[in-house]
Amino acid sequence: MGFWSSRPSSSATPHTRPHLAMIFSWEPRLRRPAAKPFRSLCLLTALVVWAKATSAAAPVPAVEVVGSVDVAPAWAGHPVGFALLTLSDRQYVAFYAADRHLTVASRPRDGETWQLFRLPSQQPGPPRYGAAEASAVVGWDSHNSIVMAADSEGQLHLAGNMHCNRLTYWRTRQPGAIDTFEPVAAMVGRDEEQCTYPVFMKLADGRLVFQYRSGRSGDGSTFLNVYDLEARSWRRLVDSPVFDGEKKRNAYPLPPVAGPDGEFHMSWVWRESPDAAANHDLSYARSRDLAHWLTASDCPITLPITLSTSGVIVDRIPVGGGLLNGSGRVGFDSQKRPLLSYFKYDPSGHSQAFVARRAGTVWKVVQLSDWPHRFELAGGGTLPRYDIRLGAVEPGEEGELRLEFGHVKEGSGVWVLDEERLAVLRTEPVVHRYPRSLWKLGSTFPGMGVRYADDLGSAGVPGRRFFLRWETLPANRDKPRPEPWPEPSMLRVVEVRDPAAAASLQPPQ
Repeated sequence: MGFWSSRPSSSATPHTRPHLAMIFSWEPRLRRPAAKPFRSLCLLTALVVWAKATSAAAPVPAVEVVGSVDVAPAWAGHPVGFALLTLSDRQYVAFYAADRHLTVASRPRDGETWQLFRLPSQQPGPPRYGAAEASAVVGWDSHNSIVMAADSEGQLHLAGNMHCNRLTYWRTRQPGAIDTFEPVAAMVGRDEEQCTYPVFMKLADGRLVFQYRSGRSGDGSTFLNVYDLEARSWRRLVDSPVFDGEKKRNAYPLPPVAGPDGEFHMSWVWRESPDAAANHDLSYARSRDLAHWLTASDCPITLPITLSTSGVIVDRIPVGGGLLNGSGRVGFDSQKRPLLSYFKYDPSGHSQAFVARRAGTVWKVVQLSDWPHRFELAGGGTLPRYDIRLGAVEPGEEGELRLEFGHVKEGSGVWVLDEERLAVLRTEPVVHRYPRSLWKLGSTFPGMGVRYADDLGSAGVPGRRFFLRWETLPANRDKPRPEPWPEPSMLRVVEVRDPAAAASLQPPQ
């Protein structure tokens, strides 16, 4: 048995495939699997794969490996997000090499030979947490994921290796030429000393947007910048922060989800301190352009959004209520209505799965599970394991919705819900997004797990997709590990034929 986890790292647009990277982890365990998370209680979403689901379902064609190409040996001491970007004629990979140095690889889309380029580093060692430092060398922090995007002229943009550090960002001088990457010291020059959670996304008109948090857990604000192609410079998309913690807290937003209605949908929780138990108040807003925001009842929101902003709270979950930042994944029903899936404690103190959908002037909240277990959320740093995973709700057969779930003790499956009542009708088996042939570890070092990162671009061929695969030790709450460390792991790009891609858990759209 094992456990999948996933980590979002980058963006979405309502009219194109989202630039949202997901990192999935396979942790082999004899009994209780452990999962790798993606941020300080990182903005985590998840896919869990076990074989304990019940009920019959029509057979789904298996995902089949078409081929794989070795990129280079990668650092294996802890999990941290890598980036894969497939464009029309080339493919790019950004990763931490065996010596922990941020490296970019490029190849012709169907080629087997990679060009490698080590990004210029602003200092020789890794950045210290909370320091206004920038570096291309990663330490032990699993927050320091890499995100990458291409603008409309083909210039590559890359950010990463930040957890409350100075903005760490590179851009190419020539379209697609990785050996022209150079560090850019600032985007707008304000609120860039303590950056975390970089996200690239595109607006409907093709403009590139960059989202990040300034500040720390329990004291931070979220900003959006937009790139000017002609001036080759960034400016604020809106003058104020999107979220402002007012020096008392911070918002943990999931990356904006591009909905079937052509709008961005975003959920978030608030946190009062670095302690994971301090999450509270699941909330929601939507926007067509990321600059002008509305509540679920179509009321305009004055930015910045704060805890006192009216009309945005979905479920008033208190501090200590079992709410995880990264919960609240946005999905949609057949009528394009948004639904949020999340977990929290029930009145008995057990962790349960819930879905919420707007019904008139209120949110209808429905409990889906009845598990006799509690997932204790506490502490700071990237947690080494998450006991519960929920996907995003998506339409199923007529009158039905589907929601993928996983639990370390109760197993995994897909709940089939009645679309109107949101009641569970039956449970079906999970469709494995990654072929079983890739689950087997190559390393014999104790505690290793398999990691995957989805493509930020597109294979461009129906039924085909690419992803990255490598192996690392699990997260260690962002703390150093004593030696010995595992040998570097071979990072590979895998191509699969996936006729059932729509039935798999997808990155947030």
